[in-house]
Order: sequence, then C-alpha cells, then structure tokens
Amino acid sequence: MRKLTELAHEHCRVVLRSGDVAIDATAGNGHDTLFLAQQVGVDGKVFALDIQEQALQSTTSLLQSYGIGLAELIKASHAILDSAIPSKHHGQIAAVMFNLGYLPGGDKTVITKPKSTLQAVMQATKLLRAGGVMTLLCYTGHAGGTEETEAVRQCLNNLPRKEFATEEIPGCDDPQSPLLFVTKKLANLNDTDIHNI
Repeated sequence: MRKLTELAHEHCRVVLRSGDVAIDATAGNGHDTLFLAQQVGVDGKVFALDIQEQALQSTTSLLQSYGIGLAELIKASHAILDSAIPSKHHGQIAAVMFNLGYLPGGDKTVITKPKSTLQAVMQATKLLRAGGVMTLLCYTGHAGGTEETEAVRQCLNNLPRKEFATEEIPGCDDPQSPLLFVTKKLANLNDTDIHNI
C-alpha cells in the first residue's frame, strides 16, 4: 500500500501549478514544505507554520539542502492561519497540508490538539481557492490522537456538500493506522455560509 504521505502529495500535485501559493500548516521536519515549494516553483510562495523552533530549524536545513529559499517560515500555531497569511492571499491558496500529532524525533509530549486543529481547518476552508485541496494526515497511535482524528472527521463531514468534497483514506486495516483526509473546495463560501457551519 502506498504511504499516506505520498498520497497526500499526489492529491496536492494535481492542483498545484507554478506560481501558486500553498501552506504547510504543520511544518514538522519540512518534508511537505519542500514538496510544496518544488511544485509552486520560484514564482510561487509557500508559508510553513510550526510552534516548535526545532521544527523550523529542521525545515530550514532541508530547504537549504535543496537550494530552496522561497518558503516563509512562521513560528506560530496553525490555529492562527488567517492572521499569519497575508490577506491578499485569502481565497487564493491552492493547497493546505496538515501532518498532525507530534514532531518525529522531537518532544512527543508536544502534540496538535483538537481545538486548535479545528480552528485551523475552518480557517483553511476560507483561505483555499475554488478547486484547491486540503490534506490532513491524522495519527491515532498516541495519546489524544484518536480524539483529534474523530474531531477532524466530524468537522469535515459537517462542511456543506455543495462546496466541499472529502475523501477518507486509511493507511491499512489496523484501527491504529493513520488516516488521510483529502478535502477539495468545489466553490467559494461567503462569510454567511462560514458562520452557519
């Protein structure tokens, strides 16, 4: 079975073009940031957020090793996506990627939480352009992971069907397996629609 990280990249690759703007909402060790930067090219822009300095340093090192300097790294929670991303890009984002849980190789007690993740997801729905995609890789094998995964599932299932389409992809049959959620924005919501979700 294909790795869920690779499948997330495949779904984003379909919509990303040179010159696009994309977001890695949880930079981690920088693999999604690197992928997004490679897709949008020198004419595009990638914003990568993480609350941990170690994550931003790892991401910087990875990008530098590939000679990429166009990503803007932001030390902040994914919960403030809308204020972290310049307003001129709101509604213009081609892809938003989330890799939830803890930083591999880092402090496993620092994890993403349902409340901040759901705030980020709802903000991402407004940031995405029509035809844009959001991927969320969720892990259930750590404390709090199952609760966060279920919260994400419910949030995505409650999005208006005429504006969003979501696919849920399991890593394998193991109930502890990671899950990949892929949400495509079919149309732009107005503010009234967002507040009614």
